Order: sequence, then C-alpha cells, then structure tokens
Amino acid sequence: MNTAQPIRNAQDLQRFKEYYQVVCPNTRNHLLLVTGLNTALRISDILHLKWEHVYDFGTHNCKEHLYITEQKTDKKSMVLINGNLKEALLKYKEHLDRQGTPTSPGSFLFENSNRKGHPITRVQAFRIIKKAAAECHLNGVISCHSLRKTFGYHAWQQGIKPALLMNIYNHSSFQTTVRYLGIEQDDRDSIFRNIDI
Repeated sequence: MNTAQPIRNAQDLQRFKEYYQVVCPNTRNHLLLVTGLNTALRISDILHLKWEHVYDFGTHNCKEHLYITEQKTDKKSMVLINGNLKEALLKYKEHLDRQGTPTSPGSFLFENSNRKGHPITRVQAFRIIKKAAAECHLNGVISCHSLRKTFGYHAWQQGIKPALLMNIYNHSSFQTTVRYLGIEQDDRDSIFRNIDI
C-alpha cells in the first residue's frame, strides 16, 4: 500500500510551495497548498472552508483564527491564520475581485468553476497537488494528505513536541502522530550524531 509521505526536504518544500506562485501562476491552487501546509487540516475540511471562516467582510481583513468542526472526527478546532496563509488569502481575494468574481461570506474558498455553489472535488485537489509534486520532481507518494503530514514533520523538526502535535491533529493515540511525522532512519541517525552528553 502506498502511504502519503510528508515533503521532508526544505528545498523541495520551497519549490513545491512556489510552483503555483512562480512556475505556473494560479492563486487558487497556490492557496490550496498554503492552506494545507499551514493549517494541518484534512483535505475534506479544507475544501469545505468558506470565506466566512477566514475573512471578516466588516473590517476587510483576514480573521485571526478559523473555527471549524472537523468532518471526520466531529471535533471542534480553532486554527491560527498565520502570516503565510493571510498573504495567500488576500492575494487570492484580490485576484477574484480584479476578475469581477465577487466573494461572499457563504461562498466556498475553493469554489468549483463548473458547479457554482460547490467546492472543488477531492479528485481535483489531488490533481493540483500531484501536478506540483511531479513538476518539482518530488520523490515518494505525495497526495492531499502529504500537506497535513508535512506540517507535522517540519513542526517536529523545529522542536515542537509530538504531544502538542497530537493535540493539533486531534489524534487519539500518540503512535498515530508518530507515524504522521514520517520519521525515518536518517532523522534518528541525526539525533544520535548531534547528541553531546
């Protein structure tokens, strides 16, 4: 069975993030990648995000947090909208405004252009992610779930405790979170190499 892998290499991740920004500009697709990488949400939750979750139409700015009830677990989640995500959201909104495509609180962030009032499908999201991964020559199985796993892997690399990641992911077991992190032998070797006791 092919299991989705995180994008572990920092340079690969940078090229992947920039693909729909620089190589093949598409503000919606770029926002999809940035949202997945910066929120650790499942793709099903990302696709059902509406503008009212992320944007305050009264102040004309991004909200500080997005609040959702996760579809898979039915658990409530509050996620900070960080600087990377705010920037991508505002660029996408500006792009839509320039195109004359109005956004409203109830419209989907990733609206399906063929089916108004519906988000893009999981298959379409998978193709968007797969194309960027293929064009960036990324190894391993890169899929929608890779975005969620990449968040955890790089958070762990930056010193975030796995127990906190377990809480962020709403996992019921620590072992599930450890698998998510995609820790491989070279990560383990690095710890032994750098420890100085």
